[in-house]
Amino acid sequence: MTEPLRRPGETPPGEGCTAEAHQERPDGGVWEHPYFWLGLIVLGSVVIAAFFVARIVGL
Repeated sequence: MTEPLRRPGETPPGEGCTAEAHQERPDGGVWEHPYFWLGLIVLGSVVIAAFFVARIVGL
């Protein structure tokens, strides 16, 4: 026995599937952890500033 034809855009029920559909969370890519990148930028700025402060103090 064949299944009846379905209208376009309508999907047949999954066989044995009991899970409900859920939305996938989009991949954040590089921006997934913005505080990491912000911390890296701040740390680099502090290191460069410390280099110049050390040169001024050393004069």
